[in-house]
Amino acid sequence: MKESYFDGGLFQLLGWKIVGALITGLTLGICYPWAVCMVYGWEIKHTVIDGKRLYFDGKAIQLFGNWIKWLFFTIITFGIYSFWLAISIRKWKTMHTHFIEPQQNVKVEQNA
Repeated sequence: MKESYFDGGLFQLLGWKIVGALITGLTLGICYPWAVCMVYGWEIKHTVIDGKRLYFDGKAIQLFGNWIKWLFFTIITFGIYSFWLAISIRKWKTMHTHFIEPQQNVKVEQNA
């Protein structure tokens, strides 16, 4: 079995999370999808499972449409839908997370 590991650093992760939180806070949540993609993209870029590096192809603009829809559902259900938000975001992230195959030429954006 091949090795699985994470090669990111604590200070890099803290830096990305702080930037994401600042952007989200300063825009009153409007740029939350951008922060999610930025932080999760960094995490995935530094993850190797069974010897295969992962990549994330999600874009903030794709998540933004869903974010607006989910926010609408949360408002009209008086917050009840918010219990499903974490699952909805996790499903979206998973749909956009892939293995880099050896023959595959994937352009991975450099965030760190």
